[in-house]
Amino acid sequence: MKRWLVALLAILLLGGCGSEVTAPAPEAPVAANAGATTSLPDWVEVPSIAAKSSLVPLGLNPDKTVEVPPVDKPLQAGWYENSPPPGQAGPAVVLGHIDGNHQKGIFWRLRDVKAGDKVFVGTKDGKKLGFTVSKVDQVAKSAFPTDAVYGDTADPELRLITCGGVFDHETGNYRDNIIVYAKLAS
Repeated sequence: MKRWLVALLAILLLGGCGSEVTAPAPEAPVAANAGATTSLPDWVEVPSIAAKSSLVPLGLNPDKTVEVPPVDKPLQAGWYENSPPPGQAGPAVVLGHIDGNHQKGIFWRLRDVKAGDKVFVGTKDGKKLGFTVSKVDQVAKSAFPTDAVYGDTADPELRLITCGGVFDHETGNYRDNIIVYAKLAS
């Protein structure tokens, strides 16, 4: 992947969190592991924060920006379909709102997730994949860790992303992002 394209994606992707995302897609998803599930994700669950949602596919808007789940349905999470499906090599990316439509969102408490917590993803073929959280970061959007979030990984990983930090009423956006990093449990 071209680093400048990925950097632009990260900066623009998470600029709003309460509105449509303005980011181009990465060039291509990461190749799958041999023997890994090829089924698409159906739902995500983070038991430690009592968060569970079906997953809607998120693609690109006509202007080539990345879609986000509908802000008027803040309890809906989505899987960015240009990232690998969970269970395949590379970082599968799941996005959810911290809030929207004057209510708490699916990832309202994402900042409370801790290393060692479990995250589960169900696939359309009925499998339940378990991931173990390795770390949780809160980062300024201006310092978004593009390579760590979107860079190729040899093993299946998962990223959960939402907005966080202080809400800037002038821009209508949160200033930070909360990013959960998780690895497929053996």
